[in-house]
Amino acid sequence: MPRRVWINAVLVLCALLAMFPLLWMTSVSFMAHGEASHFPPPLLPRQATLANYLELFAQAGVKRYFLNSLVLALAATLLSLVFNVGAGYAFAKLRFAGRDRIFKLLLGALVIPGQVAMLPLFLIMKQMGLVNTYVGVLVPAAASIFGIFLVRQYALTIPDALLEAARLDGASEFRIFRSIVLPLLAPILVTLAIFSFLGSWNDFMWPLIVLTDKDLYTLPVALASLSREHVQDNEMMMAGSVLTILPVLLLFLVLQRYYIQGLLVGSVKG
Repeated sequence: MPRRVWINAVLVLCALLAMFPLLWMTSVSFMAHGEASHFPPPLLPRQATLANYLELFAQAGVKRYFLNSLVLALAATLLSLVFNVGAGYAFAKLRFAGRDRIFKLLLGALVIPGQVAMLPLFLIMKQMGLVNTYVGVLVPAAASIFGIFLVRQYALTIPDALLEAARLDGASEFRIFRSIVLPLLAPILVTLAIFSFLGSWNDFMWPLIVLTDKDLYTLPVALASLSREHVQDNEMMMAGSVLTILPVLLLFLVLQRYYIQGLLVGSVKG
């Protein structure tokens, strides 16, 4: 019994240490202007206030940037599910010429940093007239090698006999995919949706490169721009950071059961 208590105490301490920056950021967001600049920095506000959040929405126009990020993240998640799930299932269960070679090439491309492709991708977007548009932001998020790999590994666990039985009954490939495969892929769909939403919501570099119109900025890009204008206003910047983190944190907490199930059951097999 004492050993279990010590282990739990150490785990709780580690969790508190990991969460401390997030908790202090939230605390600072409720402080009055200039309060966080004192030395030593206070852990809790003397008098909690919502002034920083109200100022962000009233003067900085964060509401517009929040909606921009939300729309882009939802669209990127939907596109990611459509393309990655279709490609992952095809690589796992459909037979076509060069399937294994193409998949090996995709896996080899995983070692290439994404930043390397940003310049040629930007030039392609420029030639297509997609610079300073949301379509240009969404194109790289539509499909990912990691997403295809994740779905493929999970789809390999689906018994071939189940699919063959459906084909013998006269079901089309689309009917098999919609009625049999998609329900079985539910845990990995949630996992992929979380990854896609987080990646799009937190993405800073690509929207910064593609978007030039300030009204089209996403929340991370807008906060970076605001930080230059309010370099001394730590409390308001912390409030903006809380707004950036809160949606993805809530999403993860709501879907964490499916997320863990998808990672543990599917992605380690095959």
